[in-house]
Amino acid sequence: MNLSYWEIKSWLSNIDYTIIGSGIVGLNCALSLREKFPKSKILIIEKGSLPSGASTKNAGFACFGSVSEILDDLKNHSIDEVVTLIKKRTEGLRYLRKLLGDNNIDYKQHGGYEIFLKKNHDLFENCLKKLNEVNDLLKPLFPADVFEIKDNFFGFDNVFNKLIFNSHEGQIDTGMMMKSLIEKVRKKNITIINNIKVNSFIENNNCVELITDNFSFKSSKLFIATNGFSNKILNENINPARAQVLITKPIKDLPIKGTFHFDKGYYYFRNIHNRILVGGGRNLDFKKEETDEFELNENIQTELEITLKKIILPKSKIEIDYRWSGIMGVGNKKTAIVKAVSNNVFCGIRLGGMGVAIGSTVGNELANKV
Repeated sequence: MNLSYWEIKSWLSNIDYTIIGSGIVGLNCALSLREKFPKSKILIIEKGSLPSGASTKNAGFACFGSVSEILDDLKNHSIDEVVTLIKKRTEGLRYLRKLLGDNNIDYKQHGGYEIFLKKNHDLFENCLKKLNEVNDLLKPLFPADVFEIKDNFFGFDNVFNKLIFNSHEGQIDTGMMMKSLIEKVRKKNITIINNIKVNSFIENNNCVELITDNFSFKSSKLFIATNGFSNKILNENINPARAQVLITKPIKDLPIKGTFHFDKGYYYFRNIHNRILVGGGRNLDFKKEETDEFELNENIQTELEITLKKIILPKSKIEIDYRWSGIMGVGNKKTAIVKAVSNNVFCGIRLGGMGVAIGSTVGNELANKV
């Protein structure tokens, strides 16, 4: 790019801290750095016109895991690891609410429900059988039982008549959350440059050179907060995972209230502005959805429509208004990777589909690596 002296001097010179990624982690990292270093020059580089990945594309669930999801996690993590994961998620949600305020993210705590399809009989029986065990597991974090049995009074079809309810679960408006974070960052004199893709970086003794698709520049320290896109520039245990979503047109007198999960958290839905948002289905085609391309998987979209029409609203006339996909970062563990890659490079990645819950605290942790 043919940059002028003014552009280089104002935007790309004497940078103390550069953050790649303007999602939840990157923005919180910038805010924490500003607190620690009030006079520093902080720059955020974002490859999209808006924050790309999952921060503006998630379903807006303020959750920490359903019973079937927790039991599934116990197969690959120790009890202590699972409790620590849930603790970090609940603490992260509290921090997010305190940072931005419930009104600015449209936080509502209507509770969360886990439903069970009739074809998943064994999963249903196992969750009921181990419900007390999961509640006991969470006793260090909650004074009373988290999960309880309730009847299916929503009119869902092809599911068991019993649901598992969690009163602690909430929901947010994802767009409001990200707008509030960006406004907070800009008020702190932190620069965001959009539509710039970082292709690589070179570390020198006292700085890092970033090579983008338009120009190169130097920064004293570099923070990578690109989650599902991180394997483009980092060699870490993380893979992209695409999530499919659709949302209906407004539905008159929509009775559904709360957040809902089924099939170990691989499917989820909620009411937003009298519309039903449905997402998930990645487990139908794990290999194909291990991508950072923002495309729609026709088979998964079809399955989401079937879920909507045969399970959620079996007696309603429904029209789809929007469809989209988001990119998460996952690995063989659900713990986030927050570490120093080298003397001047740090990363906060692999949020495992829990970005709303842990993104703010991961961003703080990342800033504290300096």
